[in-house]
Amino acid sequence: MNAKTRNVLLVGVGGQGTILASKVLTEGLLSFGYDVKMSEIHGMAQRGGSVSTHVRYGEKVYSPVICRGEADVVVAFEKMEALRWLPYLSSGGRLIVNNHEIFPMPVILGQAEYPREIEKTLSAAAPGTLLVEAAKTAEELGNPKVMNMVLLGTVVKTLGLDGMDWGRTLRACVPPRAVEVNERAFAAGMKLFGQ
Repeated sequence: MNAKTRNVLLVGVGGQGTILASKVLTEGLLSFGYDVKMSEIHGMAQRGGSVSTHVRYGEKVYSPVICRGEADVVVAFEKMEALRWLPYLSSGGRLIVNNHEIFPMPVILGQAEYPREIEKTLSAAAPGTLLVEAAKTAEELGNPKVMNMVLLGTVVKTLGLDGMDWGRTLRACVPPRAVEVNERAFAAGMKLFGQ
């Protein structure tokens, strides 16, 4: 086991399944023998507000909170959230971004504009940014709600944790009727890594 503490920040908008993905990641890491600390922050999660979850794991973890510039991986379930949380990415860290836009209320009401060319901004700020078609992949699997598991599969592959039995963790964390599609979404996410 790697003694170094690894920091994973998952960010999104309420209703995207950010917290479930974080719980699956946390439960899996615990079952593989890591010390894990998780901290959730809900910003009006039920109304499309920003949601973030800090997951820290290693041999011994003392604090659940990731500070600015410390995240080894930032996983953004929505592109504007990637911009908002970019300062938390460490130098040399990996930014994983769902190629998906959710317009906040000020944009819907015409009071603000959604940022243009976000991908270019993110790639310039974080070379090696991985833009993932998680929403599209989930649609192709027949269930848009499993977008979170597509992203989680990509995260697991990024962290080099893909040799572990994640199927067992998924079966423990999702309802039995949803296990099969979540497993397929997770596997699809691992395949998206590096494409």
